[in-house]
Amino acid sequence: MKELKLMKGNEALAEAAIRAGCDAYFGYPITPQSEVLEYLSREAEQRTGMVVLQAESEIASINMVYGAAGTGKKIMTSSSSPGISLMQEGISYIACAELPCLLVNVNRGGPGLGTIQPGQGDYFQTVKGGGHGDYRLIVLAPATVQEMADFVKEGFELAFKYRNPVMILTDGALGQMMEKVELFPQQERKFEELAWATTGKSANRQKNAITSLHLKAEQMEEVNIALQKKYKEIEKNEIRYESINCEDADIIITAYGLVARICTKSAQLAREKGIKVGVLRPISLFPFPYDVINKYANKVQGILDVEMNAGQMVEDVRLAVNGKVPVEFYGRMGGVVPDPEEILKVLEEKFVGAAV
Repeated sequence: MKELKLMKGNEALAEAAIRAGCDAYFGYPITPQSEVLEYLSREAEQRTGMVVLQAESEIASINMVYGAAGTGKKIMTSSSSPGISLMQEGISYIACAELPCLLVNVNRGGPGLGTIQPGQGDYFQTVKGGGHGDYRLIVLAPATVQEMADFVKEGFELAFKYRNPVMILTDGALGQMMEKVELFPQQERKFEELAWATTGKSANRQKNAITSLHLKAEQMEEVNIALQKKYKEIEKNEIRYESINCEDADIIITAYGLVARICTKSAQLAREKGIKVGVLRPISLFPFPYDVINKYANKVQGILDVEMNAGQMVEDVRLAVNGKVPVEFYGRMGGVVPDPEEILKVLEEKFVGAAV
């Protein structure tokens, strides 16, 4: 039976990890996501036997994830923007080795050490592959505390389905805000042996070896070709988005995460003034809903992309639109969260003459 609780986003995510049967968490505290480690340290081991370890650094934690994921267990880590930057080399290794794991970035304002306030400046790093080489993460962007919890379970399922790291890209506001969340029932930790895992000697299979090092160019190319084929399959099967009043809209606002919630209110205010506005929220940032946005571009007079950064996802929106209609951008930076009225004002300044 599901259970209803009032929880912080970070705590809901941590509770979901326990309930999803996560085997181990390796991480390092950094604001505004430290509650994840704190909650797991207090709750996890006594309830399910889950291993929770504070590593000496983010670099150590991601390499612990790398090693533990090779055993075929459910492994995760979490951090915030500067910490995720330190993890990039290890994330690239994990992607090349095709190991399932769950990564969480509670995005804060940057660049540099920045601020502990929420931001969306890590879109490029997360979606385009912040480390070296040709690799992709599956990226899910929650907009509610409920999704903070739900995407943990879904993230693990996707990670093991494709043997690929999954990133939950959220932000400091969602991590800290409290909302009602319906928690799924406790799942048992699984102890079956996966065919590819490195679990020591086994009479039932050949010795397994996991590596991201391939010294022969032809062999490295074969690995890359196989990875790209997998990413195409993910793009075909795993696109997720939310469309709010877009069918009759003259203008569409594109936004993800927390900002999409704010833009939904802006769209409501616009409709009260007789301006038909819809909101298209990408939930999966990779794979990105290019075709969905392209189809809506046939129906509308323009698109306003809103983000808490200098303009990152807007590049993918423009690629999707492919010049069919104008795509304008509005962003706030440094941890500043836009409000519905200012977004509506920008929309009216840029589009209302054409829409009314």
